[in-house]
Amino acid sequence: QVHLVESGGGLVQAGGSLRLSCASSERTFSKYAMGWFRQAPGKEREFVASVTWIGVTTYYNDSVKGRFTISKNNAKNTLYLQMNSLKPEDTARYYCAAGLPGGGYAYWGLGTQVTVSS
Repeated sequence: QVHLVESGGGLVQAGGSLRLSCASSERTFSKYAMGWFRQAPGKEREFVASVTWIGVTTYYNDSVKGRFTISKNNAKNTLYLQMNSLKPEDTARYYCAAGLPGGGYAYWGLGTQVTVSS
């Protein structure tokens, strides 16, 4: 069982920045592909960004490209999401997820709330 804990959410004005972190105690953290997802009230959970297990290749939802950056520090067992130029439509609960390559995201954190005021 991979245990994931998100942090770094909060209330920020439009145009501001936040950095989310996702920490894991899993000693084989480096083997996992990781992703960030978000869910706004009344909406489906959506993909935000992902990074391969080695931390080199990244993927982004078009709505966050150029504003968000995902990164993975295998030495610290931590995943990050740097969010710049935040917009009110970025308001959601953000979740990190982990999965072995080819196996889908099997493990999820409880999420951290991000609220962007206009």
